[in-house]
Amino acid sequence: MLIKNKVILVTGACGRIGTSIVEEFINNGNFLILMDQNEERLCKLSKNYSKENHLIYQGDIVNKNDLDNCIQKSFKSFGRIDAAVHAAYPKSIGWGTRFEDLKIENLSEDLKNHLGGAIIMSQRIIKFFLEQGYGQLIHISSIQGVSSPKFEHYENTNMISPIEYSAIKSGIISLVKYLAKYYKKKNIRVNCVSPGGILNNQPKNFLRKYNEECNSKGMLEGKDLNGLLAFLISDSSKLITGQNIIIDDGWSL
Repeated sequence: MLIKNKVILVTGACGRIGTSIVEEFINNGNFLILMDQNEERLCKLSKNYSKENHLIYQGDIVNKNDLDNCIQKSFKSFGRIDAAVHAAYPKSIGWGTRFEDLKIENLSEDLKNHLGGAIIMSQRIIKFFLEQGYGQLIHISSIQGVSSPKFEHYENTNMISPIEYSAIKSGIISLVKYLAKYYKKKNIRVNCVSPGGILNNQPKNFLRKYNEECNSKGMLEGKDLNGLLAFLISDSSKLITGQNIIIDDGWSL
């Protein structure tokens, strides 16, 4: 599905999912606001596109002022924000620690920035949507938010599936359901996309085991989410809210 002339705010715009969203929707005639903490990567990404169809904003998703300033700058430039996709993926220096070695300071930081950031970002953008009179908010969760990890896939690798990741992504799904009901009859829709694993130079042994659980492609690329995101932003999904939609090539079956 193609959508055009939509104004879309993307947090985590420089991430694997974020960059795919930006490329897809700018190239199909939409207007994108790229928000990320990494100014250098933002500037590098921005060079790929015309200044007329996007703007960049370097900021922190747990900073209310950064979020509000980004939203107001976006409104000033484009006159509206039709949808927001929260794809930010903040991580502490202790991210990926085994459960037995998990430290409270790293856990606190990850819960604050990842789940707390999702909540605060929702608060600020929905405040704007209420003033505007409409809006679509889409959060990115994960299959780990709905299924337990398949720990056998990680054997003989240096990878683990952090317990905080599962907790955070489950929390995001609950957040979406809460907000969809909380803003009933406000012309605001809140939905969630839970993708399977995204390719990122994982070990061959892990990929082989992972892909055996899937129906065809196996591990996803960021661009595999774009059709679903376009559908959720479009009017074709106007009766869909509070839903978590899984896109994982059958991994979770």
